[in-house]
Order: sequence, then structure tokens, then C-alpha cells
Amino acid sequence: MQTKDFSFELPEELIAQIPIQDRTASRMMVLNKSTGAVEHKIFRDVVDYLNPGDCLVLNNTRVIPARLFGVRESGALVEFLLLKQLDHHTWESLVKPGKKARIGDKFTFGNDILRAEIIDYADEGARVIRFEFEGIFENILDQLGTMPLPPYIQAQLEDKERYQTVFAKTPGSAAAPTAGLHFTEELLKEIEDKGVYVAYITLHVGLGTFRPVKVENVLEHKMHAEYYEISEETAGIINLAKGNGGRIITVGTTSTRTLEGSTDSSGHVEAGCGWTDIFIYPGYKFKVIDGMITNFHLPESTLIMLVSALAGKENVMNAYQVAVKESYRFFSFGDAMLIIE
Repeated sequence: MQTKDFSFELPEELIAQIPIQDRTASRMMVLNKSTGAVEHKIFRDVVDYLNPGDCLVLNNTRVIPARLFGVRESGALVEFLLLKQLDHHTWESLVKPGKKARIGDKFTFGNDILRAEIIDYADEGARVIRFEFEGIFENILDQLGTMPLPPYIQAQLEDKERYQTVFAKTPGSAAAPTAGLHFTEELLKEIEDKGVYVAYITLHVGLGTFRPVKVENVLEHKMHAEYYEISEETAGIINLAKGNGGRIITVGTTSTRTLEGSTDSSGHVEAGCGWTDIFIYPGYKFKVIDGMITNFHLPESTLIMLVSALAGKENVMNAYQVAVKESYRFFSFGDAMLIIE
């Protein structure tokens, strides 16, 4: 299976730069994973495709202001993107420019409010950074950090909460689980009122979700581990719904990876926490997921490979051609796709 098999032509003007005013007014393509048939709807119509007894699973991670700009001892400016918290003072981080970032290098932020030193190397060019500070790190990060919008978004975001889901709760992500951006509290209540279970997992989005595939053979790609949590309550809700014949519909690839990585061969979801590096691509046999809500993804990405595993590569690539032809909006602030049957 070749990476180039998941390539498609995407006009730059289809990359959404800003979120639309009404979260639920995004367009939604409905893709039947068995037949490949597509329908064109508005996102709030998702209620019509959910049945009483189904379970909707969302990722309640909260994006932190993970981009920091520091000063090297020489006076040069350096950019940090926090990826993974290792302990109270230590983070795995991307450093830009990275070639000169060596063990022992020291940096200051915000007139010495925050200090940092590179103490080790990590995978994929990242560095292990130890921070020194007085007070609460999260408060300092709120003061000095900025929201880490993806590089393909050039526009300034006026309201930082638009890069958070309305159910964001647990801080720790370097990027938003963007499929969840389409929901409002009112829409979630309407879904629950219909008799659909709503359950929440946590996966802190890091490099694993967005790291590009640099190998020609898909099977040679290795995912970067990301931290997840599944509560006893959430596992119980999902297992109850599944046991009663309900469908499990995940919101986003992060929720999908979390559940599939925490489910035994019989389809029973296990509560717990830890690190997951599960890589899902065509040929994977899903253990618990029946459907998914997702956005439109980058060509040759692990995300489009995961979607192709669920709905079939030919169905997905055909649907993406339709999406381009019909001028759907792509990526983080773009439109949605519901994969179901």
C-alpha cells in the first residue's frame, strides 16, 4: 500500500481560513460506507441520522496555548511548540529553528518569567525541555503562550474559543479535535433528547495525529504516541449501547483511535489511561466503531488513511473528488463528513 495512493488535488482556496459564525451551519457530506453513495446536508441534520440507543463519542481535550516564543542566551528568537507533558516541569517540544537546538541550550520567556533548558533529544527532531518557574505553569502559559493554529491557516483568529470545542474540559492538546468544532450545547442536548447516549473520552492531540507520512510504503510509518483517558463511566455507556444493539459513532479520528486502541477482540471497551500509537489504515478490522463524524483531511495523511479504513479507500477517494467539485471547505475550520450506513 503506497502513500501516493491517498493523494488528491486540492485547490488552495478550499482550505478554510476562518470558522463560520454558526458552528452547526457547516456543510456535511453523508457517505454510506457500504455503497459509497453521498448526500449533501447541513451539519445540524446529523440528528436525523442518529437513532435512539446509538452512542456518540466525543473527545473532551482542551487546547493549551502551546506555542511559546523565547530568547536564546545569544539573543536569537526561538519558537517552541509543546507536544507532550512528561512531568510537572518537563515537556517534549518542537523547537524552531531546530538544527542548532542542542542539549544544554538555555532560553528565557517573558522577561525571565519562564526559563527553559534542553535536556535531551526526542523522536522526530523534537527536544525534551525542562522549564523553571515560580507559581502555576498553566497560568504562565496562559500569559505567554499563543494558540497553535495549523500552518495552513494564515488568518488571525479573533476568538480563541472558536478553536475549542464547546465541551472542551481537560487541558493538554497542541491542536483541537476539529470534528467536534461543529457541535453546540443546544445540538448535543437535541441529540440526547432523541435517546442517543453521549460519552466523552480524552486524547491529547499531539504530533501523532498530524505527523506527515514520509515513507512510500504506508506500513513503514510509525505513529507518535499520544496520551488518552477512558473513564469507567464512558466505557460503561459505550458497552451498554453496543450490547443493546446501538451503533457507536465517534466524533473525529482521535476518538476513533482511542476507542479502537482500548477495545478487546470481542468489542468490549476497557476503561483506563496511557499512551496510544495505534495506526489505522485500510485492511484494519474495526472492533467497536460503526460510524464516524470527521472533517476533510490532508492528502497522504494518516487521517485520510483511517477514514479509508472505515469507509473503503475507493469510496473515500471518490467522495473527496465530489467534495472538491462541490467546493466543500477543507481541514480544521472546514466542513464535515458523516460516515455511516
